[in-house]
Amino acid sequence: MRKRDRLEIMHTMLKIIQDHNNSIKPTPLLRYSNVSSQSFTEYYKELMDKQLIREDADKKGRKFITLTDRGFSFLEKYGAILGFIEEFEL
Repeated sequence: MRKRDRLEIMHTMLKIIQDHNNSIKPTPLLRYSNVSSQSFTEYYKELMDKQLIREDADKKGRKFITLTDRGFSFLEKYGAILGFIEEFEL
């Protein structure tokens, strides 16, 4: 089994958020992402820095992660790239 690259892991994290009605707590996201907590922190920070995700809090102060418009755009364009790769059997 090959190792996932950086973009694949970022895509996986964004897809998980999208698949959970665009709202997920950090711990389940870590669990579903299947990366170490240290790696998760690095990817999480990068996604925040690139403004692909944002943190929201509910009335009780619990943190939720949601996609930004840039995050949705990333998923759309990443999907197009995967389609291109499959179409040309690369």
